[in-house]
Amino acid sequence: MKLTIGYLYGDCMNIYGDRGNIIALQKRAQWRGIGVEVKNISLKDKLKAGEVDLFFFGGGQDQAQALVAKDLEESGKGKIIKEEIERGVPLLSICGGYQLLGEYYKPHDGPKLPGVNLFPVYTVASYDRMIGNIIVKLTDQLIVGFENHSGKTYLKEGGQPLGKVIKGFGNNGEDHTEGCIYKNAVGCYMHGSLLPKNPQFTDWFIQKVLDIKYGKKIKLSPLDDDLEIKAYQTAISRFG
Repeated sequence: MKLTIGYLYGDCMNIYGDRGNIIALQKRAQWRGIGVEVKNISLKDKLKAGEVDLFFFGGGQDQAQALVAKDLEESGKGKIIKEEIERGVPLLSICGGYQLLGEYYKPHDGPKLPGVNLFPVYTVASYDRMIGNIIVKLTDQLIVGFENHSGKTYLKEGGQPLGKVIKGFGNNGEDHTEGCIYKNAVGCYMHGSLLPKNPQFTDWFIQKVLDIKYGKKIKLSPLDDDLEIKAYQTAISRFG
């Protein structure tokens, strides 16, 4: 078995250790004997339907977001990403990447940056810096992470949040929601420590990749997560 990770705009959108999520996916797949290829897809690169099994899209500053928003629209990558998500391809997007997959992002200066319209959300810049450890309750588990953003994201009608904020700010610091989930695509504000801190969430993405790619349920072999679980439990007890 093999999976191909499409790393979107990694040279432009990679702050606060976002590549840590790629490394976590790589290692937890490889430890199970699953081959992994990381395909970098940036401003001058083309994207073809079917060549990526999972997308990752990290965070970036306003200047980088403006360049990427333009490329997503003009190159057709945004349209292809949206079509791939519709057929079930998993995606994890963080902060700026999450914002550009919504309806739009409005920075302090300049016009709105059009989004891909994958997630039913929109984002506006604020002067409030939302930073710190965050704990989010999903349907069946807690996840821990670290957020650092000033953009405030609001879910539109019908938008499904990733979870409820137990500790921290989340989407906007107002409505206690964090992130958005659509099919197997996730957008959120938890940066590069998200998947390393939450091995069970990492495995959720790997499982979805295999299910979609091979068209059948493939059981993941267990890993020794003793240290990871202890770190996860410590974070919850300390910050919760």
